[in-house]
Amino acid sequence: MRKGYGQFCPVAKAAEVIGDRWSLLVLREMLYGNRHFNDISRGVPLMSRALLAQRLKELEKLGVVVSRHKETGQGYEYLLTPAGEALRPLIEAMGVWAQQWGSEQVAPEDLDDALLMWGMRRRVNLEAVPAQKIVLQFDFQGLTKGHKSQRSWWLVIEHGEVDVCQKNPGFEVNVFISADLSVFTHVWMGYTHLNVALQQGAVRFEGDRELVRQVSTWLYLNGEWRYGMGLDRSIAQLMQANKPVTAECNEASV
Repeated sequence: MRKGYGQFCPVAKAAEVIGDRWSLLVLREMLYGNRHFNDISRGVPLMSRALLAQRLKELEKLGVVVSRHKETGQGYEYLLTPAGEALRPLIEAMGVWAQQWGSEQVAPEDLDDALLMWGMRRRVNLEAVPAQKIVLQFDFQGLTKGHKSQRSWWLVIEHGEVDVCQKNPGFEVNVFISADLSVFTHVWMGYTHLNVALQQGAVRFEGDRELVRQVSTWLYLNGEWRYGMGLDRSIAQLMQANKPVTAECNEASV
């Protein structure tokens, strides 16, 4: 039986729903549109599959998630109820708060190239990608302890679909991206400007010049962290409007 806070306060009751470890991140994945167990699991790679199954059952009992048999194949898909969908602005606002007021330092143990690629996959600016098959190869260095010193990934974009491959898919690569994992993560999160990383040589692009020029727009590498995190524009703009003005805030917002 779940242990509550023993208070009728609405904040306490909300915390009983989303306060358990991993619950917020599971809901984040579902808000991104992930409905299948394996897809949700990819977004929380450090969470055991047994614990994920338990959390999904708990969220279902609380009325924020509903499960149903897949229309094709075996297994279930998980959907947010109206109550679960109503948590979107709350979770988005938490991300905005952390971006503005939380530490901008990503610790080495927080780095995860698989999670980074999964995050990029779901937030590609498809409207900006040319109407052709685009293949990006990422060669990451500086992986965390316990991983190889270097690892490659491929992002394949075609017909409005985006696939991530850990093995070479055999397609012609349009743009090669070589980067230090920490630096590229900071760029994607909006903590480090892409131009600075390029000038330092920590991030390098190779390939067709015109396509190379467009990559930052496809992947939201120009400081548009709110898209990389799946945040709503209106909330991000509201928080930005309330941010104290400093001498460093003289660039046009992106």
